[in-house]
Amino acid sequence: MDPSPERRDDAHVRAPYPSPYTSAYAPAVLRPPEPVRVEATPRRRPVWLVVGALAIALLGGIVGGTLGGDDGGLLELDTRTAAPLPDDNGSIAAVAAELLPSTVQIVADGAGPGQATGSGFVLDTDGHVITNSHVVAPAAGGGRIAVIDAAGERYPARIVGRSDTYDIAVLRVPALRDARPAAIGASRQMNVGETVVAIGSPLGLGSTVTSGIISALDRPVTAGDADATSYINAVQTDAAINPGNSGGPLVNLQGQVVGVNSAIATTGGFGGERGSIGVGFAIPIEQVQITADQILRTGEARYPVIGANVTVGGAARGAAIEDVPAGGPAARAGLQAGDLVTFVDGVRVTDGVSLIVAIRSRQPGQSVTLTVEREGQQLELEVELDSQVG
Repeated sequence: MDPSPERRDDAHVRAPYPSPYTSAYAPAVLRPPEPVRVEATPRRRPVWLVVGALAIALLGGIVGGTLGGDDGGLLELDTRTAAPLPDDNGSIAAVAAELLPSTVQIVADGAGPGQATGSGFVLDTDGHVITNSHVVAPAAGGGRIAVIDAAGERYPARIVGRSDTYDIAVLRVPALRDARPAAIGASRQMNVGETVVAIGSPLGLGSTVTSGIISALDRPVTAGDADATSYINAVQTDAAINPGNSGGPLVNLQGQVVGVNSAIATTGGFGGERGSIGVGFAIPIEQVQITADQILRTGEARYPVIGANVTVGGAARGAAIEDVPAGGPAARAGLQAGDLVTFVDGVRVTDGVSLIVAIRSRQPGQSVTLTVEREGQQLELEVELDSQVG
């Protein structure tokens, strides 16, 4: 959908990550530190977040032929059943034993020669699988999707719906009806320093398990390309995650999914390292549940907007408002071009990205209080969030 001059919102832009379909790792390239307008519908150009010397990269999407093998570039694995694990609840081994049967590898073939791989997990006993939108994007225009379970069996899948805004997709895999769903936890109950386990198919290596800790919560992160840019309030982890882990679960020691692995930081633009450097990001499971529920009920997902353009990029002590189109929620609340938003519901925002993430983590119809600096005065404006499809 093309941007409309009547309605452009800082609350829009999509999940964090650049196109993974032109190289094995597809890192984001750091954007020059110029102001970027964030709109209600994405402009067809990259949007970047400069964080020191780091670039945020999509994880899913290994182009066919990157790895050797006879199966479209996928590396075939030995899927013999391991010996039974002892009843050691709370260990990484026990978590792996619980979640591996619910975790799948996803292969998306586009209409052209390209192929991308990623990960996912079983949501329910109706055969629905959660993954990232960018994992299945190559097949969205008429390609094919296959899901490979922990036993190495391959099944056809179709897209029920997907949200580029939150980088979430729901697949339907009829053959996985009655498969064991993954248990769902809560990222909000996690603390920095707690152990987590990442499960997925990095570099096409299915049923891979890595572990680490929660490095940070509520980390504003963005990445993307001209077709899909996303902003999330991410769970940060040092568990080793790599391209191909996208869409796989990040799990607590109770064996509950607390996030969906989606992006990694790299040490620079096209010339930087492409693998795990211990800085990975997951979409909080709470947002995944909301988006998946919307898709399953209506076939589409919606995200909240306030109806204003905000400057993204560069150092700031708040989010600078560039303009406020008439008739939107921000205009009705009294927000003006030139205002500097410093808090949302009492929580500080330091730049346009953190404002976008703060809005995106809420729901349409909710009201938020913006603390605004205007010509040396501090104001509080209450804005009721509108919504758009994306």
